[in-house]
Amino acid sequence: MDKNILKPKISVIGAGNVGIRYAYAVMIRGLARSLVLVDINRDRLEGEVMDLAFGEPFVNPIDIQAGDYPDIKGSDIVVITAGIAQKPGQTRLDLVQNNVNLLKKIIPSIMEYAPESIILMVTNPVDILSYFAWKISGKDPGQVIGSGTVLDTGRFRHLLAKKFRVDPRNVHAYILGEHGDSEVPIWSRATVGGIPMTDFCRMSDNQCGFECPSGCDNIFQNVKNAAYNIIKRKGETSYAIGLAGARITGAILGDENSILPVSVLVEGYKGIEDVYLSLPAIVNRRGVERVLSLDLNPHEEEQLVESAKTLQEVIRGVKF
Repeated sequence: MDKNILKPKISVIGAGNVGIRYAYAVMIRGLARSLVLVDINRDRLEGEVMDLAFGEPFVNPIDIQAGDYPDIKGSDIVVITAGIAQKPGQTRLDLVQNNVNLLKKIIPSIMEYAPESIILMVTNPVDILSYFAWKISGKDPGQVIGSGTVLDTGRFRHLLAKKFRVDPRNVHAYILGEHGDSEVPIWSRATVGGIPMTDFCRMSDNQCGFECPSGCDNIFQNVKNAAYNIIKRKGETSYAIGLAGARITGAILGDENSILPVSVLVEGYKGIEDVYLSLPAIVNRRGVERVLSLDLNPHEEEQLVESAKTLQEVIRGVKF
């Protein structure tokens, strides 16, 4: 390893809105000593890096570089945010073929210059692209991770916290499965302050007047449709996913053993095989250390299996 490489080192492939929001979050949180950004649009890339670099005096020491693939050498994590953007009315799955084709160019370059890095996929459709990134790279599946439903779960906890008027950090509830239309809210395991959500709802006088959790179904719909609603209004989503990516990065570089609903290769859970989707997983310096087998109620289990089938059908339709 080159002794001149500053560590930890993170490289970002794609300097669009998501890539730059992620880089900014990494910079503010002090997660990296070296940050390399790569993008096909060189003028945009250099302008973004200049803008970020002028913030260096206000954060922990960091070296930010507008680079190319050879410059990612020695990266601890390579984050992929490059891809065709989701347009109004488009589903994440509509994006798949063009972005898989793009991966066929990106992944070999990563493997040439940073073969030991953990690959963090953020580009949509993230589950499908994580699967093909794993296939193309030949890496251990624990070293290829998708951002998955970390963002959806964050949205879920935020909205539940607003409903119950508590700190979102005291709400534990997962969205699992696809990061997309077939995602599954895990009501049966949701807790507020360690109290099952149904019990907490009764303790809170059940102000909505509905039986829990049916009274919160609008919350899940708002979570599932959040990206569509944001894209309709401003054309893209980037701030929260940038922060979600930084959260995963912190768990990896900090060797935290954090449990996060990232997109992982699933082999045998509830009969699901050979697909990437989100399940709670222990994330540390090695990537995904272990995927947790969460007990679900029959309805949730059925929905999760259907989510997996949706993704597998798309995978089968990709020309690879």
